[in-house]
Amino acid sequence: MIDLHSHVLPGVDDGPETLAGSLEILRAAAEDGIARIAATPHVRDDYPTTAEAMERGVAELNAAARDAGIAVEVLTGGELDRGFARSLDGETLRRFGLGGNPGVLLLEFPYYGWPPELRELVFRLGVRGFQVVLAHPERNGDVQQSPGRLKELVDAGVLVQLTAGSLDGRLGRQSAACARTLLDEELAHLIASDAHAPAIRAVGMTSAAETVGDAELAHWLTHDVPAALVAGSPPPARPRAQRAGRLRLRRRH
Repeated sequence: MIDLHSHVLPGVDDGPETLAGSLEILRAAAEDGIARIAATPHVRDDYPTTAEAMERGVAELNAAARDAGIAVEVLTGGELDRGFARSLDGETLRRFGLGGNPGVLLLEFPYYGWPPELRELVFRLGVRGFQVVLAHPERNGDVQQSPGRLKELVDAGVLVQLTAGSLDGRLGRQSAACARTLLDEELAHLIASDAHAPAIRAVGMTSAAETVGDAELAHWLTHDVPAALVAGSPPPARPRAQRAGRLRLRRRH
């Protein structure tokens, strides 16, 4: 599996404070079946991570992982808020490209409120040559009330990333229900951990993939689409459901 949203770098945002904590997340990722994980530190007012700090952190963490015998490759990236996505110059945005792909940006979706300028921002980023992946919109109250509002953005080429903990219920019933609806309505394209700590991460991607209840769809969400984004290829078509009717996710007990 390929995890394209994590806060694994030490000391840059609200992820681990130390390198030891970062290595614990990578060990949990390896145990969970992750081969590659994108470091996507926050890029916003409270954590104004620079491209230089992100790139240096990725290089140092990869070296430490090799020394520790952890077989997980850390990729570059960033989770940008709307203000930074609008104001940063093109070269800096490309350095924050998701998974090392300079043409794809991970845009942080707020937890509260629907951003009125989002459609225009997506359009302007598209004109500048960037595809947008929206991070965890299923955790937003407005999206939970009306998941179909994302359709216009998806029709415009935006991809939607669901958090693993939303799918398997760790982040609450409302996030789980919204994630189910987005999958049912074909408005979601990849699953990622949004890992901040190993204790949360330990049961992450595999648990979410199993919750989907459709092996081909789960593979598409956790490998095929992320791999295409990293490679700079168009995402493959979503596989047909293994059974008729709407997708029903399994409940965790």
